[in-house]
Amino acid sequence: MSAEHPIIAITGSSGAGTSSVMRTFEQIFRREHVNAAFVEGDSFHRYDRTEMKAKMTEAVDSNDRTFSHFGPAANLFEELEELFRRYSEDGGGRVRRYLHNDDEAEPYGQPPGTFTPWDDLPAGTDLLFYEGLHGAVATDKVDAAQHVDLRIGVVPVINLEWIQKLQRDKATRGYSTEAVTDTILRRMPDYVNYISPQFSRTHVNFQRVPMVDTSNPFIARTIPTLDESMLIIRFADPRGIDFSYLVSMLHDSFMSRANTIVCPGGKMDLAMQLIFTPMIWRLIERRKQALGH
Repeated sequence: MSAEHPIIAITGSSGAGTSSVMRTFEQIFRREHVNAAFVEGDSFHRYDRTEMKAKMTEAVDSNDRTFSHFGPAANLFEELEELFRRYSEDGGGRVRRYLHNDDEAEPYGQPPGTFTPWDDLPAGTDLLFYEGLHGAVATDKVDAAQHVDLRIGVVPVINLEWIQKLQRDKATRGYSTEAVTDTILRRMPDYVNYISPQFSRTHVNFQRVPMVDTSNPFIARTIPTLDESMLIIRFADPRGIDFSYLVSMLHDSFMSRANTIVCPGGKMDLAMQLIFTPMIWRLIERRKQALGH
């Protein structure tokens, strides 16, 4: 952690909705004139798309049914921790981009599914903002979480997460239900060992719970909407949180525990604006004081 060079990390598994959360933070940064360095978790995968397919085939041929994007074998945990450590010390670090599609790849003259070369972060940023799978990862060899000043988990209940992944991969990638189900099963050991534990290290968790039947996610025709959901917001440390104000602003919300607010899912963006704007103010004010401004 660093007063001069703070880090915010949004952590959630594939299909959890972290990209939507990132857009909310982009709005906050723009409104509050915060110059953030953005880092996508996909850029710290170990293999590009072609290499990952080959590694997956090797794993299947060797009867390894657990190799996945969620675990250390397919990710650069050490490089991610080094980025966080370096940024917290002097605001520097090296990053790259993963080019998901043709639109992202075209400016670089590269095919989609590849990485750009490693490059230095831009100088003079106010904070680093990470969005991806492993913003609060810690293993017996790596502890990236220790360098992050504000850790946020985005965690739909598991059936909803599966529905979102099934619908997305079938619609945008042309996968069959069977292929997506195989991916879910293959990822489960790494999900249990490397994804779930992160949500015990986060400062705030947002968990969306659908209010419609999701008992069999593998036959669901549509993704439950935000308006068909409730949002559970859990604070690891409730000290300093003005719960009365938040409940009054988030209409139809209530406290289910001393550190937990439940509100309608459609108020997720508003809840994040209300909760994280003052937290970002504090990080920036602490940074100014540390820099002597």
